Amino acid sequence: MEVTDFLIVGGGIIGLTVAREIKRRFADAKVLLLEKERAVGLHASGRNSGVIHAGFYYSADSLKAKLTRTGNQAMLAYCESKKIPVNRCGKLVVAQNEEELPQLDELLRRGKANSVPLEEVSAEQARQIEPRARTFRRAIFSPTTCSADPVRVIGAMQKDARDEGIEVRMDAMYLRRRNDTVETSQGVVGAGHIINAAGLYADKVARDFGFSEHYRILPFKGLYLYSSEAPGALRTNIYPVPDLRNPFLGVHFTVRDDGRVKIGPTAIPALWREQYRSFDNFKFGEFAEVLFREAGLVLSSSFDFKKLALSEVQKYSRRRMIALASRLAAGVRAEHYTRWGQPGIRAQLLDIKKRKLEMDFVIEGDEKSTHLLNAVSPGWTCSIAFARHVVDQIAATVV
Repeated sequence: MEVTDFLIVGGGIIGLTVAREIKRRFADAKVLLLEKERAVGLHASGRNSGVIHAGFYYSADSLKAKLTRTGNQAMLAYCESKKIPVNRCGKLVVAQNEEELPQLDELLRRGKANSVPLEEVSAEQARQIEPRARTFRRAIFSPTTCSADPVRVIGAMQKDARDEGIEVRMDAMYLRRRNDTVETSQGVVGAGHIINAAGLYADKVARDFGFSEHYRILPFKGLYLYSSEAPGALRTNIYPVPDLRNPFLGVHFTVRDDGRVKIGPTAIPALWREQYRSFDNFKFGEFAEVLFREAGLVLSSSFDFKKLALSEVQKYSRRRMIALASRLAAGVRAEHYTRWGQPGIRAQLLDIKKRKLEMDFVIEGDEKSTHLLNAVSPGWTCSIAFARHVVDQIAATVV
């Protein structure tokens, strides 16, 4: 049996940053990271929008609020240190009507409470920032929202981890807990402390250790349409005013690190955990469980799942996506949006007792294991700061 001091399950951006932070704090410790795929970051970490968020969407008492602003600064510093290009294009949040203005004011309040730089701008000032922007009376500009290539970032993280003495083992799937050890597809591992950063399967791993009792992962599919317009067609990201009752931000314009534009994402309820295309990775047990959860939420939920699901499924239509984007900016032409990007799946945590989607990060654990159950957006932005927070908690139990 192989033995390690720390065992991390999951080779996404969260697993890698936590592994590196553990090695930084416990230099003499043996750290082993297991990734079930042939490479790191093949799921959410390599498929996300690439937006480095500023941190003004979240209520001041949340972990997301605490970690996003510092995470933004840490991610920008990391990209700069690795010479990874960053597009410091900012973000406009635009209103479509009178009814959305109070929500715009709430975002301003949250930004102030979270010490996030924000500018309230008139419709005319918004058009000076982005001539194509459409807004009702006023908008918010976030100067610290940026974008970078998540694939380049996670590649650099993997190299750093290996250079620092962390073993990153591919094709090594977590199978089950066996007493005080973990059974993997490459053998049995004993560990002093186990960190579960398994993303879409984090709840399943956690239940092996007695956690995630009233939580389950509910997968949502994110799709983007890519523009064929030349780089610079838009100067800044353009977002709608979100519905703050759920964790999704609505269809918006993202200006990528290379200056090109995409619209999305969707938040379409998936039917199993890794339902990227057609019947990819189909598992009947997952299908039955997810369908059962979603059917229950149609009947009763705290956030009107039925309305959300119906509106999101319509976004499989390219015409619908373009129509939604046209509310935010002028000159949106269908012929520019013909290519879909690779789908991503959001590992959204559902509280099955309260029938609500968890809005904040969720961490459970004890002196033997730590379980990262809801490390979703802005998890990529927060990853370095989030890792520090997680390891603070671990250090308090293992020292």
